[in-house]
Amino acid sequence: MTASLPPAIFLMGPTASGKTQLAMELATRLPIDLISVDSAQVFRDMDIGTAKPDAATLARFPHRLIDIASPEERYSAAQFRSDALREMAEISAHGRIPLLVGGTMLYFKALREGLADLPAADPALRAEIDALAAARGWPAIHAELARLDPASAARLQPTDAQRLQRALEIVRLSGQPVAALYAAQRQTALPYRLLALALVPSERSVLHQRIAARFDEMLHAGLIEEVRMLREKYALDASLPAMRCVGYRQVWEMLEGRLPERELRERGIYATRQLAKRQLTWLRSMAGIETFDPLAADCTDAILQRVRRFLD
Repeated sequence: MTASLPPAIFLMGPTASGKTQLAMELATRLPIDLISVDSAQVFRDMDIGTAKPDAATLARFPHRLIDIASPEERYSAAQFRSDALREMAEISAHGRIPLLVGGTMLYFKALREGLADLPAADPALRAEIDALAAARGWPAIHAELARLDPASAARLQPTDAQRLQRALEIVRLSGQPVAALYAAQRQTALPYRLLALALVPSERSVLHQRIAARFDEMLHAGLIEEVRMLREKYALDASLPAMRCVGYRQVWEMLEGRLPERELRERGIYATRQLAKRQLTWLRSMAGIETFDPLAADCTDAILQRVRRFLD
């Protein structure tokens, strides 16, 4: 049954591991169309801090699901799954192969496994949680979540505002621990024959060097000015997912006077390294993934050979 399904490829990995460049290299040699799996690149006008391919690159290698939402919106994993399945079906209908590339592991998981039946966002409750956090701090939200759902609180940091807000919202709306809802999740098989690949650097120090160099490039390219423009063009606040993205959050704090400008680079690099660490943790927990070392000289050729065997 699996052999009769159309093929699809996942290309995952931590930030700065070389996923985009490799995906474009594969697209020059194979009948592949690219779909971005990036929770920051979905937002329009957020180009520098998301390491979005430039216009010339996108003209040559179109990436679907880039620039599809306003930074004022809350784009969810459920929306991504629906959008990605639509794009994959269109690519397959034209006799080509969808290659999904990015580092938002939750989106890959949602696409492959389906989603739990979680309650929809409640703006009034979110405003109430945000008001409590503003008055007492996010550690107080963490303490409240620990009272209602100890397991969820144990896996979240007291400073992880976005996930704390959503977890407490789910528990209050459903009256159940988050884990109970996920346990009841209905598995929805992905209607594709899947090859899941991941870039996992063998030397963490090299990845850290790449992260630092890329953040420096973002600052040099005008990341601070980009955030200023976004604040002027859109009705934004620090609670929106777009402004919680790594890099944007630190610049926002600097512009608000809560972070000295001299500390911006160090804090941005540290936050990006933490993001990469979380991405690698996700990858280690996901089954059925074939890993390749992007630092190896033969990495591109090895992946190309593996993809060709898969397609044959």
